[in-house]
Amino acid sequence: MKQKTVLVTGGAGFLGINLVRYLLDREFSVTTLDLADFAYPEYARVTAVRGDTRHRAVVAEAMRGQDYVVHTAAALPLYLPTEIHTTDVVGTRVVMSEARRVGVKAAVHISSTAVYGIPDHHPLDEDDRLDGVGPYGQAKIQAELVCLEERGRGLVVPIIRPKSFIGPERLGVFALLYDWALDGKNFPMIGNGKNRYQLLDVEDLCRAIHLCLVGDPAKTNDTFNIGAKEFTTMGEDYQAVLDAVGKRKRIIPFPAGPAVLSLRTLEGMHLSPLYKWVYETASKDSFVSIEKAERVLGFVPRFSNKDALLRNLEWYRAHRAEFQHQSGVTHRVPWKQGALGLLKVVF
Repeated sequence: MKQKTVLVTGGAGFLGINLVRYLLDREFSVTTLDLADFAYPEYARVTAVRGDTRHRAVVAEAMRGQDYVVHTAAALPLYLPTEIHTTDVVGTRVVMSEARRVGVKAAVHISSTAVYGIPDHHPLDEDDRLDGVGPYGQAKIQAELVCLEERGRGLVVPIIRPKSFIGPERLGVFALLYDWALDGKNFPMIGNGKNRYQLLDVEDLCRAIHLCLVGDPAKTNDTFNIGAKEFTTMGEDYQAVLDAVGKRKRIIPFPAGPAVLSLRTLEGMHLSPLYKWVYETASKDSFVSIEKAERVLGFVPRFSNKDALLRNLEWYRAHRAEFQHQSGVTHRVPWKQGALGLLKVVF
């Protein structure tokens, strides 16, 4: 039997490497496409193409001979607006049109629940109104429209809207929580922490992607929310991290209004790693219904919010020294703490 082939765009990123490992374990032949080097132990087991999803010739080369595509490549919210638009919208158009040209069986697009903006009700269903906040949220909506156009031309395009996903090797904004916890600091929280904020373990996201690849196209050619099934309040879930470190520290709530105003000011001065969608939603409920994915895909999430946070904590605890002098704007490295790092002294 011919081995199934799959192209993973953004294969050197946090989701990318986790998905590559997941698919290799399930006997896929994997090609990756990324601007960054694929600097992982699995290098010898994949075909790693260095390149930009916005460049059609590069995408066409990587796409040759592929049965499936998973499009994870994206410019995250801390990138410049022009980079976000061209990567997330133009890049998606190139990837999806090339996927249709070569006749892949399915091209899974990784979107985001950021497309819902700051909603007025919960849980959110796939048919709810889209209202992206900021360049990233808006670009994700436009990228989905590109996917719908290609779906209309005959391409099977499952669209996955994951909640914020974490797990081993996820850093970014979550490094703030882990750093403060491991250094024996209390951790500030926007609002009273009683809101329910759903997360997602990256392994569960990989599970959902795999189901979209191997499932019946008549069912998978649709849009699906993906998130944890078990989650409590944001304060309780994050407190589990402080408790696991064992230094008797607590989540410290702050009134949402003044906190958001301060963070808005710091963002405008480029002194904070937190962008609008993060700080505007951190004190509010944020959870989606995964009933459709459960019913149509047979999706069964394995990890709760606490499980995902603690799995990531243990990985970071073991590897923290490797990142003491690294920072950036991707999920693979800690984000610069900026002025928030000064607050650490008083906590």
